[in-house]
Amino acid sequence: MTARRREGAPRAGLADREGFLAWAMLLPSVVYIVALVGVPFLLAVAFAFSDVTTGDPSYDFVGLRNFTAIFDDGVFWRSLGNTLLFTVASMVLIVVFGKILANILVADFRGKWLVRFLVLLPWTTPVALSTISWLWFLDSIYSPVDWVLRRLGLIEGNVVWLGDPGTAMLSVVLVQTWRLTPLAAVIVMAGLVAIPRDLDEAARIDGAGFWRRMLEVTIPLTLPVIAVAALFGAIMTFTDMTVSYVLTRGGPTHATDVLASWAYFRGIEGGDVGQGAAIALFLFPILLAGAIAILRAVRRLEAQ
Repeated sequence: MTARRREGAPRAGLADREGFLAWAMLLPSVVYIVALVGVPFLLAVAFAFSDVTTGDPSYDFVGLRNFTAIFDDGVFWRSLGNTLLFTVASMVLIVVFGKILANILVADFRGKWLVRFLVLLPWTTPVALSTISWLWFLDSIYSPVDWVLRRLGLIEGNVVWLGDPGTAMLSVVLVQTWRLTPLAAVIVMAGLVAIPRDLDEAARIDGAGFWRRMLEVTIPLTLPVIAVAALFGAIMTFTDMTVSYVLTRGGPTHATDVLASWAYFRGIEGGDVGQGAAIALFLFPILLAGAIAILRAVRRLEAQ
C-alpha cells in the first residue's frame, strides 16, 4: 500500500525544489556582479598593462610601464594621501554622528516620522544633485554659511571655502559626512533596537546614568553594528569621486584630488586609458585590505 502511494504521488515541480529556487534567486545577483563589476574589473586589469588611449584604441602590451609612470607622478601620491585622509576623516565623523543620530531617532517624541524622513533625504537624494546645492552654500560671495557666521561674530569677511586647500578639503569631508551619516544612523539604529530592554532597565535600577549606560551597555553591545557602518562608510567614501569632482574638480592645485578622480582625469579627460586604469586598479588592494581588517574586527567583537 505504501509503495503504491509513493508511486502515485505527484512529482515536485521546479518551483518546489529548493536547489532550483536557490539558483533562480541568486542568478540575477550573479549576472549583475559579473556584468557590472567582474567584466569592468578584468578590462581595467587588461588596460593597465597596455598603451591604449582614446586616440589609439589598439591594444599593445607594455608590461609595468603605466605603473612606473604613475609612481613617478607627484599628483598620484598626493591623490593617495588625499584619499586616505578623506576616507579616515569622513569615516570617523560618519560613525560618531551616525551614533548620535541613531540615539535620537530611537527616542519617542512627536513628529518622529517627519524627522526620520528629513534625516534620510541627504542619503536618498542623488549625490550629484545634493552636492550641487552645496556649491551655493559654500559660494565665496553669496554663501549663507558665511552670512550666519558673520551674524554670530565668528568671522569678519567671506571665507573662500572651495578656493583654499585647507578649507576645500574640510568642505569635501563635511559634505561627504552629511551625505552618508543617515546610512550609518539607520544601521546603528537597527542595532540599538535589538538591545534587550531588560539590560537598560537593570542598569537604571543600579543607578547608572546616561553616560555610564552608554559606555558600559549600549556601545559594547552595538560595536559589531558600528563596525559594519564604518565598513560601508569606508567603501563608499574610498571609491567616491563625485563630491570632490562637483565641488572643486580636484582643486585648488590638486588639494582635493582623490585616486578615483585622478584616474578619471588621466584616463577619460586626459585620454590615457592605460594610466587611468592603472590608477583605478590601485584602489583594489587598499580597499580589500581595509575591508578584511574591519571584517576581522567585527568577527572578534561578535565572538566576545
